[in-house]
Amino acid sequence: MIILTVLFFILGFVTWLNGPLIPFFEMACELTASQAYFVTFAFYIAYFVMAIPSSWVIEKVGYKNGISLGLLIIAAGAFTFYPAAESRTFLLFLIALFVMGTGLAILQTAANPYVVVIGRRESAAARISVLGIANKLAGFVAPIVLTALVLSNMQEFTADKIAMLDSVSKSNALNSLALQLQRPYLYMGLIIIVLALFVKLSPLPEIDLDEENKVTHLSIFKQISNAFKYPQLVLGVITLMLYLAAEVLAGDSIGGFGKQLGVYGEDGNFYLKLTSFTMSAMVVGYVIGITLIPKHLSQVAALKASGFLGIILVVAIVLISPTITIQLPGIPNLPVVILFVAFLGLANALCWPAIWPMALQDLGGYTKIASAILIMGIIGGAIFPLLYGMITENINAANLANNMQKTAKSGNQIGYLMLLPSYIMILFYAVKGHKYRLWSR
Repeated sequence: MIILTVLFFILGFVTWLNGPLIPFFEMACELTASQAYFVTFAFYIAYFVMAIPSSWVIEKVGYKNGISLGLLIIAAGAFTFYPAAESRTFLLFLIALFVMGTGLAILQTAANPYVVVIGRRESAAARISVLGIANKLAGFVAPIVLTALVLSNMQEFTADKIAMLDSVSKSNALNSLALQLQRPYLYMGLIIIVLALFVKLSPLPEIDLDEENKVTHLSIFKQISNAFKYPQLVLGVITLMLYLAAEVLAGDSIGGFGKQLGVYGEDGNFYLKLTSFTMSAMVVGYVIGITLIPKHLSQVAALKASGFLGIILVVAIVLISPTITIQLPGIPNLPVVILFVAFLGLANALCWPAIWPMALQDLGGYTKIASAILIMGIIGGAIFPLLYGMITENINAANLANNMQKTAKSGNQIGYLMLLPSYIMILFYAVKGHKYRLWSR
């Protein structure tokens, strides 16, 4: 558990850097809002593309070596940020993010089964919640660290100031901005290599989920075909995909939404730290999970509560006026709607810990391939933010064309309505979907 906790902290740190990188790349690489969301697409699409190959890799090298290999690939992606920043090439940044996502796909596929099998299944959600706290604490720390090390002077690179520069001065300024990413990602890659060596030399035991060899002799395609005969897995993948859409969108879009509402704060870059608000809410949710599951609250009940809360919050986000504000230190007029977006983190916190053991229940030797299939559900984090970026851009453009930008709700706010089906599916899976064992019923 100690080793897994460290791994999930690293996983969270790498993952939740994407949120502040979206407005950063929008500025540094001169992108539109929808183009900037390719940051999340490139990162999370790797999970979908590489999940099944990850299962094959783990089949060949084992779970422990698979974790080390995943970490080395993440480090390779981090090192790719160096030439990407040197050339200020968005495509190369996207390739770096895809490589890092590939490493995380292998890491997730190898590490998650450990969490389920090292203790009682009934308490799996509590163990996953422990790892979730490490993951989301990293998500809280990552935007703050990135802002301090890289983005502390973002107030010098506002759209208005950049627009006033001539072409040569503008290019030099943006090149200087991009180069600020080099050193932090270089250090991060070196740290992850050290961690890979530590895991390789650690006493982490190898696990065998198919002791009777009922599955491993089958081809990978036959394993996939047989795994899809389990309704709890298929519905779990769909639920996980929609949940990831909600989690990633809540964490990665809040900064852009805050910027659109003018939440700059006293230092001019407060909107870049808003991802930490969402992560803080998720940490609270995980603490609740550790405290209550399974003694006082079942995994099923926790997932039901998540679905209900998510539906209520989405409706509130879309309906509330962004002119309603509260006072916080360093940010005198914070729109309340921003806090509702952050509270989505509380609704999302217990979804992964609850869905994962429910979907893997009674799968026996198919647990390994089922874990890979579940990882493919992370594609929700790739597609939905991209759609959100397109929706917000189109609605905002329409408001501007009709001179309604000051009176109509922005596309950034209305776009959250796309998460309503996510929480409805989460609620369905908690109430009924996880109980299915045969498609004929």
